[in-house]
Parts: sequence; C-alpha cells; structure tokens
Amino acid sequence: MSVSSQSLKFYNSLTSSKEIFKPINKSKVGMYVCGPTVYNTVHLGNCRTFISFDLIYRYLKHIGYDIRYVRNITDVGHLEENSSDDKILKRAKIENIEPMEVVQKYSNEFREMMEIFGLNKPNIEPTASGHIPEQIEMIEEIIKNGHAYEKNGSVYFDLENFSKDFEYAKLSKRNLDDVINESRKLDNVDDKKNPQDFALWKKADNKHIMKWKSPWSIGFPGWHLECSAMSRKYLGDNFDIHGGGIDLKFPHHDCEIAQCESVNKKNPANYWLHTNMLTLNGKKMSKSTNNYILPKEIFDGNNKFFEKPFTPDVVKFFMFQAHYRSQLDLSNDALVGSEKAFNKIKKAFNAIDEINTSNKCDFNVESWIEKCYKNLNDDLNTPKLIANIFDVVKFIFEVKNGKSKIDAPSKNKIKSTLKIFMVNVFGLNLDTVDEKDGDLSKNLIDLVKEIRDVERNKKNYELSDFIRERLNSLGINIEDIK
Repeated sequence: MSVSSQSLKFYNSLTSSKEIFKPINKSKVGMYVCGPTVYNTVHLGNCRTFISFDLIYRYLKHIGYDIRYVRNITDVGHLEENSSDDKILKRAKIENIEPMEVVQKYSNEFREMMEIFGLNKPNIEPTASGHIPEQIEMIEEIIKNGHAYEKNGSVYFDLENFSKDFEYAKLSKRNLDDVINESRKLDNVDDKKNPQDFALWKKADNKHIMKWKSPWSIGFPGWHLECSAMSRKYLGDNFDIHGGGIDLKFPHHDCEIAQCESVNKKNPANYWLHTNMLTLNGKKMSKSTNNYILPKEIFDGNNKFFEKPFTPDVVKFFMFQAHYRSQLDLSNDALVGSEKAFNKIKKAFNAIDEINTSNKCDFNVESWIEKCYKNLNDDLNTPKLIANIFDVVKFIFEVKNGKSKIDAPSKNKIKSTLKIFMVNVFGLNLDTVDEKDGDLSKNLIDLVKEIRDVERNKKNYELSDFIRERLNSLGINIEDIK
C-alpha cells in the first residue's frame, strides 16, 4: 500500500477536529509519545495508550511511511503533590533501595510487558536523567526570552508573562484565570511570583539523592521539561505527531507547548493525539478503592475480577473493539466476549486453506478491502474495521458449508488481507485457537448435537432443522444421512 493512495485522517486535539494527515516530509514521520514514569508496575491504562500508539505506528509503516518513533522514560522530576520528593524517591524510600534501582527495576518491568503485548520497540527511548544538559540549555533559552525566572536556586516558568505573547493551554482550552484558580499550593510556593507558575528546575535539599549541577543550584529538572528537550533533540523544533494519554493534556502537554513556543516560537507538533481512559467494572481504576488490576493478574488469572485467565492477544483485541479516543470499560463479560470473537476470527482464518474454490465468487472482495481501509483511514476506526472483518468471517463459513462460492484469486486475497489487518496492523497471532476455550466449545457443541439427535428421533424436524442451521452458520457443518 502506497502513501499516495491513502487519505489518512487523525483527530487533532489541538484543533478539536479530524484533519487529513500531511507529514512535514513526504514519506517520513516523526512521532513522540510520552512514556512511563518508572516508579511502579505499569498499569493496564498505560498499556492501552502504548498499544494504541503501536497500532498507529504499525499502520503508518504499512501504508509506506518511514517513522522515527521516540518514547521517553521519566526517571526524575515527576513531583508528588504537596511534597518536594519526586515519585521515584518516594518509591525508593518505601522499598528501601536506591532511586536508580527503582528506575532500573520498573524500566525492565515496563519493557518486558511491552514485549509480552507484542509491541514494537521505539527507535529511540531517551531517559530524563540522561538528558540533563539539554534540559539546562532549554531553561537558559527560556530565561533569556523573558519567560522564566530564578528564585533561591529554583527556576519557574512565568505563565503570566508568557501569556502576553502566546496563548497558554491550547490543548485543554483553559484560560489563565481558570489555571490560577485550579493551581494547588506546593512546597516553596513562596518562591513563585504566581501560584500557577510551574517548575523548570528545583533546588534540591541535602537529603535529595537524584540531583545535578546547574547554573542556578544543585537540583533536578521539572517534569514537563524533559519531553520538550528530548523531542526537540531527536525530532527537531517541529515534528508530526505528539501522543499520550488524555490525562496528560493538562498540565503536561500544555506546559510542553508553552516551553517550546518560548524557545522556538512555534508549537512543537502538528498533530496532538490522545487516548482515552480505561475503567474497571464501570468505575475508575484506583488503588485506594481496590478497583485495580495489573496486566499479569489477567494473564495468570490470579485476581478477583475475572473467571479465568486471558491471553495478551485477547486483551489487545478487546481494546481494539473500542476506538482509541473512546472510554473503555474492562469487565469479565467484555473479555469473555472478546475471546470468543477473536477465536472465531482465528478459526475462519485457519479454515481458508481448507475451503474449495470454484469459477465464481459470491463476495465482493475489492469493495470489502476498500471499506476496511476507509475505516482505518478515518482516525484508525478499529471497531468498524472489526465489523468489516466479521463480514468476511461469515462468508468464509458460508463457503465452508457449501452455501456460497469463492474463486482462487479471491480466496488468496482474503487470506492475505486478513493477515495484514490482524497480524501486521493489530499485531495479533492467528495461528492457534485458545485450547481451553476450544475444549469448552467442543463439549457444548457435542451437547447441542446430542439434543438435536434426540429431537430428530422424536420426529421434531422443525427444531432439529433449526439447530442444524444455527450450527452451520457458526461454521459447524452437520449433514443428515438420508
């Protein structure tokens, strides 16, 4: 599939509208995605974000783009509310280990989980602690341009002064008065000109372990700064896509834009993409309410929410059944349904080689393929794509049961196209059907067949014929011996 043949649209949070994707360079795409803060085990909501951007990465590659995918690791500077400690330092105290041990431990866990989900590795995975010089340089430029000030060894972004030249909060659509009212008082707030000003550099106390030399003090960078500095270094002052979870719109991404506009006089990214939240049984995931589950607890079945274990592929397929911008609720019934649907697709795919061909095809394959790409090009509308996939699944079973015909070219094209969408774009495995699910299904099918035989022997042909037709529609062929 060539780039020129596509009319890909993304919903741009910056403009609150769908826009045709036009990269800065014709065939090259720069994409920056905010990665994890490595102070704890990655949760499923985070995984949804990275699974969604893996989908975007895969599709862009499929239609011919060369992509530089940058995803950071936040290992310093993410401050706890009402505390001078960042989240990594707090975790280090809890586990009684060094802060960089925390970083290494949870960075390794994060990468392992991304591998379990079958996600592509980014081209560059920079860390905040590895780019202190770049962050210091950017602070110096912001100060030079009059949009930051130093007080007692810390440096703060001057939002009021910045707002004289630029619009703040372009993504969240807040005005400065709202930001001021929403601002929470933190330690050292007396150092700030205004409570809404955010830290670019924080002076560290003597007990603070993660700290570096700077022109202002021995300290550490603010959370928002790292992404501005690292995206600029690896993708330039202006690049194509900046992504992350919807919770990062404000303040993180708004602050990123402000920092970059102060230095470069331009928004760093042309398209801002955001994934929505994942809830659990209709409620927000929260450790405090114990409404919370880790990915590994789904895979091993060691949890109180689900009746059985589910594979990473089933969890991914479940996520693709909702649009990445839609809120998605995780539940036992949802995963059970996703597993059944996914296994049906796998059964259909593996049945293609077994079906016989003829000289005609009762299915318009080219029109089907066109619909599939139309839905993917519409801001990666995976729910509609999956509906398209089930159209062809139904047809495959009809051919298998002798109710429809297919020719050899159409058979090959359907198989190759299914593989493109399910394997190349979704990153799923179509080779095998879950054995536990298969055993259960077999037992249920055998039971239904037995019930049908009983009803047929009673000469209840209406009911037995109905059961036969329903089984045939599911790809289970039953032929009565005359």
